[in-house]
Amino acid sequence: MLNGIGASEGIGIGRVMIIKEQTLEYTPKEVTNIEAELARFRGSVDKFCDNTMAQADAIRQSTGEKEAEILLGHIAIIRDPFMGGEIENLIKANQCAESAVEQICKMFIDMFSATGDDLTMQRAADVKDIRDGLLSILLGVEEVKISDAPAGTVLVCRELTPSMTAGIKKENIVGIITETGSKTSHSAILARALEIPAVLSVPNAVAQLSSGEQVIVDGDNGEVITAPDQAQIDEYSAKREAFLRERRELENYRGKATASADGTEYELFCNIGTPKDAVKAVDADGEGVGLFRTEFLFMDRSSLPTEDEQFDAYKQASLILKGKPLIIRTLDIGGDKEIPYLGLEKEENPFMGFRAIRYCLKNRDMFKSQIKAILRASAFGDIRIMFPLITAVEELREGKALVEEAKADLKASGIEFDENIQVGVMTETAASGVIADLLADEADFFSIGTNDLTGYTMAADRGNSDVEYLYSPFHPSVLRMIRRIITCARNKGIPVGMCGEAAANPAMIPLLISFGLTEFSVSAPSVLKVRKNIAKWTKAEADAVAEKVMSFTTEKEITDYLNTVI
Repeated sequence: MLNGIGASEGIGIGRVMIIKEQTLEYTPKEVTNIEAELARFRGSVDKFCDNTMAQADAIRQSTGEKEAEILLGHIAIIRDPFMGGEIENLIKANQCAESAVEQICKMFIDMFSATGDDLTMQRAADVKDIRDGLLSILLGVEEVKISDAPAGTVLVCRELTPSMTAGIKKENIVGIITETGSKTSHSAILARALEIPAVLSVPNAVAQLSSGEQVIVDGDNGEVITAPDQAQIDEYSAKREAFLRERRELENYRGKATASADGTEYELFCNIGTPKDAVKAVDADGEGVGLFRTEFLFMDRSSLPTEDEQFDAYKQASLILKGKPLIIRTLDIGGDKEIPYLGLEKEENPFMGFRAIRYCLKNRDMFKSQIKAILRASAFGDIRIMFPLITAVEELREGKALVEEAKADLKASGIEFDENIQVGVMTETAASGVIADLLADEADFFSIGTNDLTGYTMAADRGNSDVEYLYSPFHPSVLRMIRRIITCARNKGIPVGMCGEAAANPAMIPLLISFGLTEFSVSAPSVLKVRKNIAKWTKAEADAVAEKVMSFTTEKEITDYLNTVI
């Protein structure tokens, strides 16, 4: 058995097809005819965009418009004047097109990879795909084609890029196995859209598997069963039928209120990173947006976005939601996120350094511009402001004071906005948990960010395999922190949501019901499943589970018990 990350649910049983990686080696050389080299580069961009447009059309036919936008985004990136201009500047400095493309793409890949945010890090994979596409054209290397794969194929490769995915005939592919990728990678998103089970980040999968051998892909548990016997094939065939039956049943929850078994209603929102993601939230039957990450507006560009550019983005998302709540998190960026034009200094420990609200309060003009853009957009819908990484009451007060300054400026200019806009706190540090009672006196709402809350509480970096065993929201200390935050919010009569990954975890849901959470914010594909899982529990049943869980002293005891009751 091989283990990886279950990135697209379901069971696939089929024969392996190994997709070998392209060789994109070249010898850098100094060019003398700069105009000819510029023309060669520009021609490669034109061809890349033509190819990508055709791939996007193929994805649009097989999965839909939203998934096609992933590839259309590649066109937007390479057509961006900053990226193209930087590549051309290197060519003008006598570098060959291949070297210029690789160098500038590496700059963007490093910038996006350093963020630690899964969605932002996905942009690095996009740039890698663009880089490989351009180098393939410049070097005359034929692109990988998988459209000829026969029925019953399990694709195995180092990395499945969006451009490769465009060639998939979903009726022929029963599973996907890769050596890289995460649940939020575009290959995972496309696999889910195609409804193909996928296990990603399987170490040395290409070397360990052989073309033609039979395997079982368990996208639920992130497992690959090699050389299965008939009993295993029968067992997993039954699991596949049960999964397909459950998927059909989930549609029964579309259009329904999100409520527990005894009728208590909850808000079920989505997390988004761009205005277009609001479409996915609506399509998934989300009841609003609990977290709009605004970092994308500031990245992949050569200067700060203007107030008008930000206003347009927030307004667009709000109009798409048609009156449903939109919680906008102010800029969460700092020393760990390399945005060249901000001139941020490197820090030894950036996750405990100059970032998020700390950076924004020291860069008031930039911060005020963002707040004014949010306020202006609030005239078009139910928009709320959320400050990230609050660790002290003073930070919340200073942020709220800046909101009042921005309101005064807009009033003086005769610009409309929501006078009563809510201002909340993203509770994602141990400090915010400890002073949650104090923050609840001055915040309009809380939203718990369990990803960072777990890391900060356990002093564990989720990217460090040596301390991975500590990175779990089910550790007693994390659960007590979550319970305290919720209790403090409820005692002061303010709403409290959760926008971390734990909000969608079936094992966490009865605990959150018992603790008193009022809002769940999850990825769009998780909406119906979370609604179904909330509907399973009464408050009394959830309380009984929570009481038992909070009596345990170790994470293993807690998870072992929860696995018996969900």
